[in-house]
Amino acid sequence: MKFKIKPPKPKLIKKTTLKRFLIKRTIYYVLPNVFFNFIIAYASFKELGYTHFFSGTQNLARLTLPMAIFLPVVLTIDIIKRVTDAASQEAIEFTVDEQLNIKKLMTRLSILHGLITGLLVLSLLFIGQYNFSKDYKLDATAMAIVVGILAGVLSVIFVYLPVWRLRRWMSRVKPLSADINT
Repeated sequence: MKFKIKPPKPKLIKKTTLKRFLIKRTIYYVLPNVFFNFIIAYASFKELGYTHFFSGTQNLARLTLPMAIFLPVVLTIDIIKRVTDAASQEAIEFTVDEQLNIKKLMTRLSILHGLITGLLVLSLLFIGQYNFSKDYKLDATAMAIVVGILAGVLSVIFVYLPVWRLRRWMSRVKPLSADINT
């Protein structure tokens, strides 16, 4: 006897515009990312009282590089999935082209976003390391705030950037009032 497990139906999304949908998702992503990344960095750096860019047990690169790589990957995959689900449920005013391979797009964009952001943050850390002396100690509170702000900025960028790339395969649905008047 074989049991067939049916995939769960996606949660119904209330009708809205794409702009409102993205603003709501941005708030859902920014607030927890800023809060948790700040708290984790603050707790890690407060043990030592100061931190360095690359040296020491709790350095700035140890917290920012994984965040700079994985946050864009996760947000890119999640927002594309949510927008395509909303479009398929006709909850937003757009539809996604049926010929688009969404999984391939999500994979390609998420890897590209993670690599570019990781390399950009790594290069900024190297520039900071190069410009400051080797024994320069960074203030723990200030660096925790910088990590939190970076998480917030990345959250905003990677809500809108994947949708901007997805818009190439999206088309606007005609409003019902246009069909009635013609």
